[in-house]
Parts: sequence; C-alpha cells; structure tokens
Amino acid sequence: MSLRTLRTPEDLIAAGLVPPAARAALTAVAARYATAIPPGMAALITARTDPIGLQFIPDPAELTRAAHESADPIGDDALSPIKGIVHRYPDRALLKPTLACPVYCRFCFRREHVGPDGGVLNDTELDAAIGWIAGHPAIAEIILTGGDPLILSQRRLDDILTRLSAIRHVKRLRIHTRVPVAAPERITGALVETLDTETPLFIVLHANHASEFTAAARDALARLRYGGIPVLGQSVLLRGVNDSEAALRDLFETMLSCRVKPYYLHQLDPAPGTARFHVPIAEGRALLAALRGTVSGTALPHYILDAAGGKTVLG
Repeated sequence: MSLRTLRTPEDLIAAGLVPPAARAALTAVAARYATAIPPGMAALITARTDPIGLQFIPDPAELTRAAHESADPIGDDALSPIKGIVHRYPDRALLKPTLACPVYCRFCFRREHVGPDGGVLNDTELDAAIGWIAGHPAIAEIILTGGDPLILSQRRLDDILTRLSAIRHVKRLRIHTRVPVAAPERITGALVETLDTETPLFIVLHANHASEFTAAARDALARLRYGGIPVLGQSVLLRGVNDSEAALRDLFETMLSCRVKPYYLHQLDPAPGTARFHVPIAEGRALLAALRGTVSGTALPHYILDAAGGKTVLG
C-alpha cells in the first residue's frame, strides 16, 4: 500500500492502479481536474472499475462534456453574494472556507472549482464572509462545505466555529465532509473537542459504498460519537458504484451500524464529464421503492434532486 496520497498519473501507474499506456490520456485529465487518493482509499481499490476505483481514479471520459452538463449544475455561482458564501434558501447559507479536499471524486459537482490550488479564504475574505452572515439575521443555519472544511488546521477551524457560534441568529452548524472515511486519522480527540461547539453542530458524512467504512473509519466515527457529535450520511447514486438494491442496502445498513443516519441520496448533478455515472431518476426511484419494507425505515434517506431552483424530493 502506498504511504502517501496519490496525485499524479505517475503515482497511479506506480501503484498499479492504471497501466503505463494511460499516462498521456490521464495527463490531459490532470491538466483540468485534480486527483488525490489517500493511502486508506487506495488500499481498497482492486480494479479501476470497482466501486472505489470508479469514484477516485481519473478517466479520459471526464474530458467529454455531454450537452446536458454544466460547469455550475446547481447554480451556486449565481447565488454567491460574496466570495465563500452561497445563499440559496432564506434561512440557510453555505460557507466555503476552502476548496481543497482529502480525496477528489470524479463526479463532483464542484469539480470546476475544487483542487489543491483552491486554497483557503484569506483573513480578509473570511472576515467579509462572516460579516455578511452576521448582517443577515434571517440566516439560522450555516453549512460549512467546500472543499472539505475538516482538512483545515485545527486552529483555523476552531476560529471559524467560534466566530460563527458568537452570531446570535445562527442556531445550527453543519459540516459536510469525507474526512472520516477518506482521512480518518484526522479525527483526533482534539478535533472532536473543537467540534463540540455551543451552537448545535452536525457532521454530514459523504460516503457512497459500504466498503468505505474501514476499521479506521469506524474508529473515527466512534470518536465523533463519544464526543457527542451527531453524524448524518449523504450519498450520490452512481452507476457502477451503488446502483443496485444490494449495494444501497449494504451502504445504508453499514451507516446505521456506525450510528450514522442515512439522510440524503442525491441524484447525480450533471457536472462536465460525469455522464458515465448517471442513473436515470426512474431507476433510482425503483431502487428506493424496492428497499422500502425490506430495511428499517431509519435506513432510508430522502432521494433528492438538487437544481438551480432548489431541492426536489424524488422519493
């Protein structure tokens, strides 16, 4: 197993995840979209086309854009009044303090923006973003996303959470993250203490396949649990990854076994070069319908389509 994050075509070839003949094609992909596969995730990949390999190994198909695909598929850019903020709903806003992630999903709807060069909001930009939140008293919930907020330094994250908690009209905080499964070593006791804010805080974990819940990931989730941090689960319905009744059942029941409540199953957002992952809505509805009555109601998430006009519950 590699002891470092795989980031280049050469790294992928050396790890045996792609053949040397793929170098030129993947170099073209790398010029546009970032790659990062941490050691724990790389160890789970048995083939480029297995459920983990599909999610994280780059593919030349990413440079083919279908007619229905968009660089901003859910309309975030038009709803950004200030750098780092997206304001889609009257009572909620997104704060994106970083655009970097521990792992880059090949289907990401923000793939035109995220990457290791995305960096973090600088002090002036962060001050302005938090000032904007403070100046909008109708906003009761802040969702930290990006990028992945849990790759920030503990000092930076603590500063952001402390400042948000001091805004009286902010009643809830959410952090959307892949860190507990992608880089579980980052979920330390000290980080859990940072997440134990006065304002109620929820972790929303992104995971798409049961195999992502390794022993290390389960330990990380246990640390969050022991710290009293509630965790919700969100997934994306993906062709070849979880597009079967058995795969979804395993995913949702594995989440529950880790005390993660399945919350959202997202219909794939049509970002450029993601058509190979598309599952038709009718098929997704049929899969959810087949699960009803065969698994606990606590295992069933909302099946959601996110678009420029907001979320639609599909099932």
